[in-house]
Amino acid sequence: MTSDETRDGVPLTNLDQPLFDGADATKRDLVDYLDAVRDRIIPALRDRPLSVLRVRPGQAPFMQKNLPKYAPSWIRTQAMWAEASQRQVTYAVCDDRRTLLWFANQRAVEYHPGLIRGDHFTHLILDLDPPEGEAFGLVVRAARLVRQALDDAGLAGAVKTSGAKGLHVFVPVVAGIALDDLAAATRALAARAERVDPALGTTAFIREDRAGKVFLDSTRAGGATVVAAYSPRIRPGAPVSFPVAWEDLDQVAPGDFTLRTAPGLLGDGDPWAERMPPPQELPADLIEEGHTIPIARVQAMHEGKRRARARRDG
Repeated sequence: MTSDETRDGVPLTNLDQPLFDGADATKRDLVDYLDAVRDRIIPALRDRPLSVLRVRPGQAPFMQKNLPKYAPSWIRTQAMWAEASQRQVTYAVCDDRRTLLWFANQRAVEYHPGLIRGDHFTHLILDLDPPEGEAFGLVVRAARLVRQALDDAGLAGAVKTSGAKGLHVFVPVVAGIALDDLAAATRALAARAERVDPALGTTAFIREDRAGKVFLDSTRAGGATVVAAYSPRIRPGAPVSFPVAWEDLDQVAPGDFTLRTAPGLLGDGDPWAERMPPPQELPADLIEEGHTIPIARVQAMHEGKRRARARRDG
């Protein structure tokens, strides 16, 4: 197959093909966008195990964790044990422009780095999901609950759109925090935000229990991934996950930030890096409270089984 062009030694092919249904963009638009924001997105990916969501013509999108055998030998890798699948996974690590361009040429649209860098976890993260109906205004209000809970705990975070319907709040943490303590603190932070306004936010993991409230998802810890700042999403219009100042949340919508609009909005800046607070110690009382809160997925699994039994017996 002949390449349409080559950048940084990476052959780029089929650049004029549509990217995916509803994207209103071509593969060239993806390549150009990622190349334009490379100095912002690569720092969010550097030294982290990378999973990508790819989309091939005529196929459903698929998540790729293992780096394919045909990948260039110059791509850095990181082997990690995956508890969920009970196997060793060889992840790519995207540290430079040519690796990013190679993934773009593979039609990797979404970039989901792990939350671990080296041997330590770097952020506490809450993922705020709206109820049905794409009520972004509710998510903005829920983000303010999280910010109040952070303020009350003496912590600070940065916020970005998820590129889908919600928001992500990132709280950088110092190295050396044990995973179970980080997960506990995340649960406690969500619970405290819920207590600020229980009519707006909920920590209920089971969807039918959320009653039209914003889900304060505290499960993004450990081996989880979160879509990177500036990553495109496989959604109509090709939106991207984009940093927003806390005070500007009322003035934006997820669709404001797309492959086409984001580079111009950035100018020469990197608002995600600029707004990210320095790493913070987690308060002992936050961790202690979190250890008293059941792990959401485990609790939901047991509750699901209990409800199934009740339906059978009823």
